[in-house]
Amino acid sequence: MSADMSGRIIVVTGGASGIGEAVCRLFADRGATVVVADRDGAGAGALADELSGRSVSVDVTSEEAVRDVANGIEADIGPVDVLVTSAGITQPPLPPEEFQQSAWDHVLDVDLRGTWLSATAFGHHMAVRGRGSIVTIASIAGMRSMPLHAYTPAKAAVIAMTADLAAEWGRSGVRVNSVSPGYTLTPLLQDQIDKGMRDTTTLAGEAALGRLVHTEEVAE
Repeated sequence: MSADMSGRIIVVTGGASGIGEAVCRLFADRGATVVVADRDGAGAGALADELSGRSVSVDVTSEEAVRDVANGIEADIGPVDVLVTSAGITQPPLPPEEFQQSAWDHVLDVDLRGTWLSATAFGHHMAVRGRGSIVTIASIAGMRSMPLHAYTPAKAAVIAMTADLAAEWGRSGVRVNSVSPGYTLTPLLQDQIDKGMRDTTTLAGEAALGRLVHTEEVAE
């Protein structure tokens, strides 16, 4: 039986596409007020209109922007019950000597710093209230070796950071958990497949289910 989320306020970073979009749709179907937060303001707005929710444009790498968004949602919409940090980027599978330092920095900036800034900005309000839930989107890449020399350490750090925040805020009534999906057919991965950078047969062969995961499955 699906949980009734009526009256709950849910914020999803990276909510305009991929796993984030699937999460937004699932929560909306269960009655929650969904706030789609994404750098793509137009995409976030279109999805929010479809789901009768709200949207906000935000760059999760900006400390000031994330803090202002968190404070604004709390003041204008209401206390946030659930935060899902789905904003993230991937990288091409390149040897380290071919992977530009600027690209490495960008992946860490979005995937790790962005998760930290979002979790702490919203988590502070939750801890003061004594309730709330944060779900970070990590990856199986954070628990194994892959030729993704920025994405893998970023996701490993997200897993460790999630555990740290869970211990920090657990007694304040805030739950912090991470989800580590396998190879998920998001627009980002599909783009790499279309460009010949990823082989679907290889990816499916390494997956527990023998196939790529769908975003709706991660949302569930």
